[in-house]
Amino acid sequence: MASSIRLILRKKPNKEGLFPLMIRIVKNRKANVIYTGHYIESHHWDEVERKIKKSHPNSVRLNNLLVKKLAEASDTVIELQSNHKEFSSKQIKKQIVKPFNEESFNSVSKKYLSELEANKKLTRLSSDKPRVNHVINFSGSDNLSFKEINEEFLKDFITHLRVKRKNSPRSITNNLIVIRTLFNKAIRQGIVDSKLYPFGKGKIRIKFPETEKVGLSANEVKRIESLDNLNEQELHARNVWLFSFYLAGMRVADVLKIKWDDIYDDRLHYRMNKNDKLLSLKLPNKVLPIIEEYRKEKLKQHDFIFPELKEANLKSDKDILAKTKTANKKFNKYLETIAEKAEINKKLTMHIARHTFGNISGDKIPIQMLQKLYRHSSITTTINYQSNFMHKDTDDALDKVIDF
Repeated sequence: MASSIRLILRKKPNKEGLFPLMIRIVKNRKANVIYTGHYIESHHWDEVERKIKKSHPNSVRLNNLLVKKLAEASDTVIELQSNHKEFSSKQIKKQIVKPFNEESFNSVSKKYLSELEANKKLTRLSSDKPRVNHVINFSGSDNLSFKEINEEFLKDFITHLRVKRKNSPRSITNNLIVIRTLFNKAIRQGIVDSKLYPFGKGKIRIKFPETEKVGLSANEVKRIESLDNLNEQELHARNVWLFSFYLAGMRVADVLKIKWDDIYDDRLHYRMNKNDKLLSLKLPNKVLPIIEEYRKEKLKQHDFIFPELKEANLKSDKDILAKTKTANKKFNKYLETIAEKAEINKKLTMHIARHTFGNISGDKIPIQMLQKLYRHSSITTTINYQSNFMHKDTDDALDKVIDF
């Protein structure tokens, strides 16, 4: 009896209410099914035509992909027929399933995220995990292969992020970077051929959009320093912000981890959270009164100066990260009201302390010294960062032309 192969939509949905698309093989009245790894809502399935309706946002791409898989399955049957007189639907399935069992984008991304967690790169994990999920959810597959992530797929994904998710250009770039990272891992591991790499010249180019970095002026910082109509929460937020600014725009995650015994010989000694570098900075005089305001809450020498992490489980990096994020959100809320009271129209957040240091330093400090203060690994990073705040040359050039 002849065998038949066709696409079907299984009637039983998964936990998300989506129905799996399957290849059904019938031989000698015995049936076997193969999961394609793709899921859709039932109303997008055309039972008569056995294809995805145009109402599905990715109908063209998915239909082309399913037709290709169906053709591969048919080719397998033809090959079996030419080599064997008798074979069962189970044998057909065994031959077809082989290419479907290649390590997928899903499995490689799962390992990647597990590695980030194991290496305690939790900030990166918290940002990359949703980006991976965006790709998987967009594909509608729990077995997305790297072969499927071609230029057409990525163009559709970019449109999806921009139109459906309303992502900014920088956010779209960050999503593409994660895909590129995982594609490179898959190539190194021999999971996918480098010829299928969809990024680079003549393909998908990842461009970093220019972003405007705006810092406060020296006069605006002075207005913040001199405010005397702040409530207790605003006073604390101002202290943490100024502490960060006075120490070259120290990141909030590092500020909150500073302990009393990190300060000795009139210097601050600490290990940077982002790249694990050891730093030693002279304590500016302006920092001293801020520190003194918290001395009465000091219980022991190994205690945190600022209170946000005092109740954290220090054995849990996840708890430390969660409490840091909560604190940052709280600080930014009060910094917004501080900006209003200081009559500052610019955005004021904890991260703006770093931009403010860059803005005020301008071209007053040698770039090599700024690299040390910013704790950048590469001087190129410092040059690119500081270019946002160095305007004297362009301003002078403009004046030379129009001052007549």
